[in-house]
Amino acid sequence: MSAPLPTDIDVAVIGGGPAGSTAATLLARQGWRVSLIERDRHPRFHIGESLLPLNLPILERLGVLAEVAAMGVHKPAADFLGESGAHNRFRFDRALRVVADHAFQVRRDQFDDLLFRTAASAGADARESTEVVAVHREADQHWTVALKRADETVSLRCRYLIDCSGRDTLLARQWKLKRAHPRHRSAALYGHFRGVERRPGDDAGNISIYRLPQGWMWMIPLPDDVMSVGAVCTPDYLKQRRGALDTFLRETVCTHPEAARRMQRAEAAAPAEATGNYSYQSREIAGPGWVMAGDAYAFVDPIFSSGVFLAMHSAEQAAQLVDRVLRAPAEESTLQRAYRRRMDAGLKTFSWFIERFTTPTMRHLFERPRNVWQIEQAVISMLSGDVFDNPAVHSRLRAFRMIYRITAVGLRWQRWRGRGAPAATLESTA
Repeated sequence: MSAPLPTDIDVAVIGGGPAGSTAATLLARQGWRVSLIERDRHPRFHIGESLLPLNLPILERLGVLAEVAAMGVHKPAADFLGESGAHNRFRFDRALRVVADHAFQVRRDQFDDLLFRTAASAGADARESTEVVAVHREADQHWTVALKRADETVSLRCRYLIDCSGRDTLLARQWKLKRAHPRHRSAALYGHFRGVERRPGDDAGNISIYRLPQGWMWMIPLPDDVMSVGAVCTPDYLKQRRGALDTFLRETVCTHPEAARRMQRAEAAAPAEATGNYSYQSREIAGPGWVMAGDAYAFVDPIFSSGVFLAMHSAEQAAQLVDRVLRAPAEESTLQRAYRRRMDAGLKTFSWFIERFTTPTMRHLFERPRNVWQIEQAVISMLSGDVFDNPAVHSRLRAFRMIYRITAVGLRWQRWRGRGAPAATLESTA
């Protein structure tokens, strides 16, 4: 039998994924009474297995880096492969500021379970199989959180709420703050396979991103000969499916010749799954007595593997915010405005690239990289997660956006004139 639920605490963290566990761990270590509430039970299946180099300092601060390294696959680079077969490797050790020259690919069931147990070890009251069904602000500025577990409904009181409920977006749904991203209307199908050929030599741990006529796909190497394979496509394309989802996933992946070759000996290790309505953002990220972190606030197309990093980074920032507000309530609005500016700036950087990734112009630039003005290195920094505190990266990414616009005009002109593509604008790392 589980221990009695605390009824009066400082912070309730909704959701026991990477964001929630990170926030709960850090706040518990500051001495606050924290409840971490997870609807499901760990370990549980989850996609989003590819970490970024900027995850590693957070994992080190949490004290779990060595365990993640032991459970993960070493990831030194990201590979991008065009429909024509062009292959470009972006090595993290070439970033403008090398915080870490690699990342890891992890099974999320193991990774999320480790973070959840770390929060419990730090002193958080970590609850599984417990669903938050509603929250209500009382006249004394405390929150009442209604919980459902097994066949009973109970409640707790807290001073502050952190919503880390992921794509369930508990507060955004309850308060009708959620809005779909106008340009990222996509859906995904995915599964785990064994027997998928890995990239040779030092590239065996790389994530591979393939462009497809109907979108893009990923291959993420995991331990024990498992490969996470998925495709992000337009909802209209998914409506064309006739028959089993497993068959449709394999057919979609195999529209790319190189991916098809790697899948020749692949056997499904788990049934395929699908999800829609992929990208969204809440109109608000924080308010009196509450704050969102990770996917509870926004979710963008995962082409650059930014999801777990953004979740853990925002959770770390949210924990710092809540710690300061509980000590100095008058600072709340100022701290929340700064938090939103920071999170929106990072999301905007990723989103600009994501929105244009499937365009002919971005395909042209990624397949012909040159390091003029260290712009290629700045792109690698972005792919590493360095999108918050590096002015050198931001200035070069602004230059990249200018090159993008010029190249787009040039490509349109060349198509109109019926000539070949213009000279390359970005030094190959293949």
